[in-house]
Amino acid sequence: MSGPRLGRAPAVLLVPAAVAVALLVVPLATLVLDTPWATLPQHLGSEVVREALAITTISSLLTVVACLVLGTPLAWLLARVAFRGRRVVRALVLVPLVLPPVVAGVALVTALGRRGLIGEHLPFSIPYTTAGVVLAHTFVSLPFFVLAVEGALRTHGTSYDVVAATLGADRWTTFRRVTLPLALPGILAGSALAWARSLGEFGATITFAGNYPGTTQTMPSLIYVALSSDPEVARTLSLILLALSVGVLVLLRERWVTPQ
Repeated sequence: MSGPRLGRAPAVLLVPAAVAVALLVVPLATLVLDTPWATLPQHLGSEVVREALAITTISSLLTVVACLVLGTPLAWLLARVAFRGRRVVRALVLVPLVLPPVVAGVALVTALGRRGLIGEHLPFSIPYTTAGVVLAHTFVSLPFFVLAVEGALRTHGTSYDVVAATLGADRWTTFRRVTLPLALPGILAGSALAWARSLGEFGATITFAGNYPGTTQTMPSLIYVALSSDPEVARTLSLILLALSVGVLVLLRERWVTPQ
């Protein structure tokens, strides 16, 4: 049985809502319409674009792997282990979410730069290398992954872990056989979010790793350079990232949209 009718939506709410939709949709629509589709294969076939695509693809995939290896245990620790300072650790994990990307790059330089607190003692150099790109991407993407996985772990609670413990399973076995399978949707969602964040990362990357073609130049960096010299290439590459972003939204639709 349907509830009482609430009447028509007031214009004072509809008008700003329509403006908000236009603000979000119109620039994306104009990007699609203004992209030179006829020269798209030519732009994608250029060496500089292919190199940027390769570096972006490799670095984003390695970022997801790093998030899986480092972020899954961290999310489990925050969701399952009560320890002193847990709120502080969670707050520190959230900092890169609100930190300006350029500031994130400066922080990486001060820590791992050639004259950084840690970097000057390393037998190898991280800045201005492809490894530096992956590190910068991981720094800004890891919080998205940790929050998604921790949320999935908290959704299911600890009841299954307790049952496994009463059956004689230790914590490592419980993690592998019980906790991890239950958290799989959150892990997949977190991986998609981390991958999308990595694809769009610019500020921290260009500050820490530079913008060298064939080594550290990613798609966003190339778009930034091309915007002043060849706007058509910039629009073409922007369209590619837009398509990938829409793909991520499609993958995450079950997590964000609740059927009515």
